[in-house]
Amino acid sequence: MARIVDGIKRVVIGRALPSEGLQETLLPKRLALPIFASDPLSSVAYATQEILLVLTLGGLAYLHLTTWVAMAVVGLMAVVVLSYRQVVHAYPSGGGSYEVVATNLGPSAGLVVAASLLVDYVMTVAVSVASGVDNIISAVPSLNDYRTGMAVGFVALLAAVNLRGVRESGRAFAAPTYLFVAGVLIMCATGLFRWLVGDAPVAESAAYGVTAAPGNSNLTGLALLMLGLRAFSSGCTALTGVEAISNGVPAFRKPKSRNAASTMTAMGLIAVVMFSGITALAMIAKVHITEDTCRLTGFAGDCATTPQRTVIAQLAAAIFGGDHSFGFFFIQAATALVLVLAANTAFNGFPLLSSILAQHRYLPRQLHTRGDRLAFSNGIVALAVVAGGLLWVFDASVTNLIHLYILGVFTSFTLSQTGMVRHWNRALRDETDPAQRRRHQTARLINGLGAFVTGLVLVIVLLTKFMQGAYLAVIAAVALWLMMRGIRRHYDRTAAELAVTDPTDETVLPARVHAVVLVSKVHKPTLRALAYARACRPDTLEALTVAVDRDEAKVLQDQWDAFGIEVPLKTLASPYREVTRPVVEYVRSLNRTSPRDVISVFIPEYVVGHWWENLLHNQSALWLKSRLLFTPGVMVISVPWQLSSSEHRPQRPTRRAPGSVRRGEPALTPWANHPDPADDPAAEPDRAPHVDTH
Repeated sequence: MARIVDGIKRVVIGRALPSEGLQETLLPKRLALPIFASDPLSSVAYATQEILLVLTLGGLAYLHLTTWVAMAVVGLMAVVVLSYRQVVHAYPSGGGSYEVVATNLGPSAGLVVAASLLVDYVMTVAVSVASGVDNIISAVPSLNDYRTGMAVGFVALLAAVNLRGVRESGRAFAAPTYLFVAGVLIMCATGLFRWLVGDAPVAESAAYGVTAAPGNSNLTGLALLMLGLRAFSSGCTALTGVEAISNGVPAFRKPKSRNAASTMTAMGLIAVVMFSGITALAMIAKVHITEDTCRLTGFAGDCATTPQRTVIAQLAAAIFGGDHSFGFFFIQAATALVLVLAANTAFNGFPLLSSILAQHRYLPRQLHTRGDRLAFSNGIVALAVVAGGLLWVFDASVTNLIHLYILGVFTSFTLSQTGMVRHWNRALRDETDPAQRRRHQTARLINGLGAFVTGLVLVIVLLTKFMQGAYLAVIAAVALWLMMRGIRRHYDRTAAELAVTDPTDETVLPARVHAVVLVSKVHKPTLRALAYARACRPDTLEALTVAVDRDEAKVLQDQWDAFGIEVPLKTLASPYREVTRPVVEYVRSLNRTSPRDVISVFIPEYVVGHWWENLLHNQSALWLKSRLLFTPGVMVISVPWQLSSSEHRPQRPTRRAPGSVRRGEPALTPWANHPDPADDPAAEPDRAPHVDTH
């Protein structure tokens, strides 16, 4: 079974890489762009749509606000990109917003950012994959019934690719990202050229009317302002993932900061051009789209079951000559693919951030461990499981998921830019060079503007999206914040408890060693355990059995005497046919009688070669172990007896010892000296060998 699992793992993930190969996984800019910027680049595919969905709540009369909302989003994008360029240069270690805030505003504020980003990374995967599935369904409507299954399947596929390593995922995702960028730019250029020559494209929904949602007609004053602000907050989805580059600086080739800053600038320029082009074409082609299809008058099809085409799908059909043209299918395929792959930004950001948090003891230390392909495998798997569950619960609906989105992004934006302002204030106090002071002051001005603008957007997002579902994201972030603080307290308590204050106190020899060998019957495993216990030279040695059945206990005593075994056999009564309780109580009584003694309990074990053989034997000794391990002053020693099935297991060729890749050990070790982890209970506790006590 272990060989089968290992074979599947090697096919999916690939061969293990040595720790020395970490330098080979560093990314050039051409691969870093699709890896870390696929989310903000792909967000332009639905950011315009989210603006239109909000504005059409009031009917067609308010679509003229689209231009102003889009301009505000573009301005915000420019401010955020400039601000994060400062973060990349000031904090190149890869902590991003978390490191900035924790260093300058304190650990608690840093955890707020970390919790917000972790939640947002999960939402990035869910929204990106759901939006990609939407575009697939726009091209092939018959797939609508399989929406959720497709979304969960794509998450599993992304996780598998990322488990192969950062560089491998970059190669896999580079071409689709660049094809999407090229396709959208060609579509925008073609559509704008047609408009300039007097042949403006017309969307299929241009002839549809829109009925205002109840309570949203004839809006004025504050109500109109709130509609505009809500549209702006929805359009800000175009900024998701911008901070991922600042978290991934260590993955870049040297000079790391300069390459990361250049990649961020390229990402910002490309995203702004594509978003502006799509928004302009949506206005020119008169795209009409609503959250509730039944509010479209003149809609062809059953509004209750027939899905609307996305904005980018309508534009592609209008510009390239219909929904059967090559251009239409190319744009839909590239959009669907890049939206699914956009989740890769989170698959890089989430494991990196969780690794840093684990290193700081805010998350389980396993998240800091690199896997066989030098990726943070545990973080990748955790993200895939949570995001897949979210897609399943919300039926992979972008409309239902989008309200939980972007809140965490702007929380981290605001706090990180505030932290950068404090960083530059501290730098200015110590800087005397006039030229350097001017650079610091300029950087402080940029970050101050970023803090103000993103803080304003955060307030807008809270006001407009909180009751629509954003409160769930707030609850999740608060719960995660509390959990991380609890984990840190546990690690701190454990470290304090294990710290050596006086070495002499910890090395005092026990007064005596009392050895107890557990016996179920007189056979070879029992005799080996007795021999090993004697070889340890304890002060006292006794054998112990439990009389579940009186007749069997008498037969055992007779055999014991017949073999002439010199070790005394003590029999414990068990009127309720229990094994664990009498043994544990007896061992504890020995400990209470002589607290300075150490009690060594020797347990004979069967080691089997096949997983199914474990099902043919009872596991009562495992319960004994688990109970005895909680008893102070008790040592539990397993004495294995290998059955013939384990001895005939085929030997693997010479390879690395288990965990050597993560420990950075270059030497190869024969498997004869390092058994398979599937056979090693210390290496894989969930698959401990069977122990037979009856």
